[in-house]
Amino acid sequence: MKVAVTASGQDINGPVDPRFGRAPYIMIVDTETMKYEALDNQKNIQAFKGAGIQAATAVSRKGAEVLMTGYCGPNAFKTLEAGGVKVVQDVTGTVREAVESLMAGDLAYSEAPNKDGHW
Repeated sequence: MKVAVTASGQDINGPVDPRFGRAPYIMIVDTETMKYEALDNQKNIQAFKGAGIQAATAVSRKGAEVLMTGYCGPNAFKTLEAGGVKVVQDVTGTVREAVESLMAGDLAYSEAPNKDGHW
């Protein structure tokens, strides 16, 4: 399964970034092999608006089935749901630890966003 995890850097052993739309990177991790790809999300960091929607679209296009992050706003959450991507929020630790926790069944899927929209 492919999962997306918001990240502060391009290393799977680096920390999860709590922001979804404005995280510097989004790691796409294959849970079977732990191979990963770092998606550069720098353009969304300074976006006036729509950063979450743009990031959600990128995650969906990469074929991720799950997004793991700290906080996800309502527009991004709706976009992810529309793309068939499940969301796990309040994720901390490293990207690797987050993926391992998901695979161990220690994390639950979210039913609603945990962050208010900016607009």
